[in-house]
Amino acid sequence: MLCESCRDRILKRAALLALAVAGALVAAGAVAARLPLPPTLYPAPKAPARKAEHRAAANQPHSMSPRLSKPRATISLYEHSVRRSVLRAQGCSAAKRGVGGIVILAFGQPAYNKAITRAMFAYAYGYTRCLKRGSALQIALARGTSNYHPQVPSAYKAGRKWARETMALAHGLRLHGLRTHVTAAAADDVEPAWDRSFHRTRDFFRGFRDARTGHLLYNFGSLDGGVGGIWNARQAFFVAGGMRYARAIPEIYNHDMAKQWAELAHIARHRYHRPVQFAGVLTTHTSRNRGMKPRDAHKTLVRALARRIGSSAPDVPPTLTNIRAAQY
Repeated sequence: MLCESCRDRILKRAALLALAVAGALVAAGAVAARLPLPPTLYPAPKAPARKAEHRAAANQPHSMSPRLSKPRATISLYEHSVRRSVLRAQGCSAAKRGVGGIVILAFGQPAYNKAITRAMFAYAYGYTRCLKRGSALQIALARGTSNYHPQVPSAYKAGRKWARETMALAHGLRLHGLRTHVTAAAADDVEPAWDRSFHRTRDFFRGFRDARTGHLLYNFGSLDGGVGGIWNARQAFFVAGGMRYARAIPEIYNHDMAKQWAELAHIARHRYHRPVQFAGVLTTHTSRNRGMKPRDAHKTLVRALARRIGSSAPDVPPTLTNIRAAQY
């Protein structure tokens, strides 16, 4: 990306390569996903959810973690499998860490919808069953994709299907009593450099919106040089709050990336009279890459917004997530 260091760029491309190579594994996982897993997975709902449920989904809180003096980060994952036993173990591990908030499971290009839904249900099942008795922890579990050269005939239809499978997961969580601790959401790793014309990204977001499920679509991408670098202000804002269900969980790897989001927020407030709707921040910190830590990334973005906009800067909930490649 234009605004990242070479190290960050290599890490991001390595993750993408791993997702591409994992296509065969995902296909195999789609077969494995049909194996029995207690409880039996639900049928996808045939009719849209009731309006009251739509409102509840659209207004769900960004941060669902307990009030802590020092917020902790959830672990989001670049997935290479949809095997339910694997995802169930991941959910259990997340519960044992004792952290609530937003968890993004990034499956790459928008395909294998139903297999992904079953795998995510398994994650939710593992998470709920492994929580301590009486725990009040909650997570928003987001089915993640990206705008990296989607191999689908219609990005618009892909967006609609992504929304409907998000609703199908929500239906399953409610049916099996898991909704107390897990809610359903969607996510998209949006990078201007991957869709310079903006057309496929726009169509996916429109399709998601027009499904009218009421669930949120988190943009956990970057701005690739900022407004005007590749996309103009209207395009960048559309996927960061301009579309009614869109929320931003921006990649903040360095100070420049924070400044780019602060500039977009400034433009949105003065040109469109609307705020960028932040829902947290995302990092890729490991002990090996020594990247920016989640708390530092949050502070950096908040300070950049305050410097650029002042007291009217949009709020950034202390909802932190650190993404890494899943280990199997």
